[in-house]
Amino acid sequence: MTSENHVLSNLTYSKRVAKRAQFEALEFTVDVRGVRVRNASHANPTNHEYLVNVRNGIPIACECPADKQYNGACKHRVGVAIRTPLLQAATEHSLVADGGTEVERTHDSDTEDSDTDQPAECECDELGDFPCWPCVRTGRREIPDE
Repeated sequence: MTSENHVLSNLTYSKRVAKRAQFEALEFTVDVRGVRVRNASHANPTNHEYLVNVRNGIPIACECPADKQYNGACKHRVGVAIRTPLLQAATEHSLVADGGTEVERTHDSDTEDSDTDQPAECECDELGDFPCWPCVRTGRREIPDE
């Protein structure tokens, strides 16, 4: 994915927000309404838990006070956007919840490792030993145990 096509190019945010989205202990849970983001950096994380709505692969809104009060995306929205596998999972989960259907991959041992079986959005080469989400989802590669 090139930088001009990355979801972050659809968001406006400050350098401070970007740093906080990367370095604070954010925990994520995908549900039918979006991605629930909990900031475990706080003494009482349950009081710092907000829902981020994702539409068409873009975190469009957050329940947090900062997203409503300031111009630009909050750290929760940026935190979801920079975690590509999480964003993809949230997008796919919302499609299924909205009446879409999950596609099950059939295993064909003759073509399982062929280049034609690789998802178009594959980023495995950039990730080293760790597979991209599309390859995990389709069963082409598994997440390593270690």
